[in-house]
Amino acid sequence: MAPRPQPQTYPGTDTVRRFAFELPALTGSVARARRLAEERLILWGCGPDIRDTVALVVSELVTNAVVHTASDRVVCEIREGEETLRIAVRDEGGAAGPRIRDCGEDERGRGLLIVDALCSAWGADRTGHGTAQVVWAELAHGMGEPC
Repeated sequence: MAPRPQPQTYPGTDTVRRFAFELPALTGSVARARRLAEERLILWGCGPDIRDTVALVVSELVTNAVVHTASDRVVCEIREGEETLRIAVRDEGGAAGPRIRDCGEDERGRGLLIVDALCSAWGADRTGHGTAQVVWAELAHGMGEPC
């Protein structure tokens, strides 16, 4: 068995590994984003539990960007830090910021409730370009160990 390459940290951050991709803001891109995230986490040696959770969070954040903004494209980034795995989705804006809504029995609108339940933290930041924003979520994981 070949030795596992050591993660590289980046100066000024606790980032060990980073993966980003851009997709058109179409409903079909949600499944593609989920697959890309899962494939990368497999390459990083992450277990099935964290992969499933990240895939669900990526799905929800990309869906929100596609459905609730006027974006032509979205960018998804996954960063593994020493203690957290951060998922961020950047849109091009065009709608109100993310918010948790109580939607009763309707399945739509539960995305951020799911993200809130699964993640240790989440939020949204304006990018400084019009109404564009980054919606992010963090999952706690092993202290400095690969996910």
